[in-house]
Amino acid sequence: MTVVAAYLYRHGKRVREVTIDEKVDCPTDKSEFVWIGICDPTDDEMRTLKEQYDLHPLAVEDAVNANQLPKIDVYGDQLFVVARTAHLEGDTIDYGETAIFVGHSHIISVRHGSARSHKALREQLEAAPTLLIHGVDYVLHAILDYIVDGYLPIVEQIEETVLAMEQRIIDAFLGRDEISRIFTLRRHLARFQRVLGPMAEVAGKLVRLDLPCIDANTKPYFSDVLDHVRRVQTMVEGLLQVLTSVFEFSNLLEQQRTGAITRQLAAWAAILAVPTAIAGIYGMNFEHMPELKTEYGYFVVLAVITIVCSALYVRFKRVGWL
Repeated sequence: MTVVAAYLYRHGKRVREVTIDEKVDCPTDKSEFVWIGICDPTDDEMRTLKEQYDLHPLAVEDAVNANQLPKIDVYGDQLFVVARTAHLEGDTIDYGETAIFVGHSHIISVRHGSARSHKALREQLEAAPTLLIHGVDYVLHAILDYIVDGYLPIVEQIEETVLAMEQRIIDAFLGRDEISRIFTLRRHLARFQRVLGPMAEVAGKLVRLDLPCIDANTKPYFSDVLDHVRRVQTMVEGLLQVLTSVFEFSNLLEQQRTGAITRQLAAWAAILAVPTAIAGIYGMNFEHMPELKTEYGYFVVLAVITIVCSALYVRFKRVGWL
């Protein structure tokens, strides 16, 4: 699938469908613009868009290669914005890329590997054209906000996994698979942080800098996107700390349980050492040994063993070793 949607908008309403090789003349007052959405385009399609909308060759190359971190570049009177999409598959965060070309009368979004299409976003904006009527910068905000909103469910789902893991370690040792899962989640969250940082920079530049195609009235909207990114960053940092705590807490509990088992074994070994020692002494089979001729010696020895072992048991019980 390549061209997903391409429409001309006038005063916030869809007018008609356009083709990518069609040059649409729009007034400069932002009342009309073209919004084209493409998914995994071919080289020929990107070449056509470059010719029709005077896209910068470097920006086109970046959009085709789809291996960029989030960034914003200015080429004359046009903007080129790269954002990273993300979705969760099991415990793995997979990434896509959305490149956005913004001119005064056109906005072109090029998606690679994104699990969420912009169809729902487009329908939402068309149903309430109060923002769409203002032009391409509001559409750019909507796309970035849509991408960033997709980050939150990822973090929330991982958070539920981590909390469940945290509860489990209280009842049992973490197995090798669970420990491996902890490090897998940490690795993916650390990589996610490296995406969130540049995304925050992109939103920050749209708020602070005077950029072509961006009206000053849209800056509060981009500020809201920046707040969302920072919120996700804070949640990710907290999850990384919790994962570290889960691992360390698991090690402490394991050491505690191992120490308790060691103390129990040592206590029982001490108790069993008493009859073993006595039996060893009287099992040496010397001919001349004291008490061998005692009438009640056998019962006395058993009583001594019982009393000493019982005293040791009570003692170890009181100190918590048994």
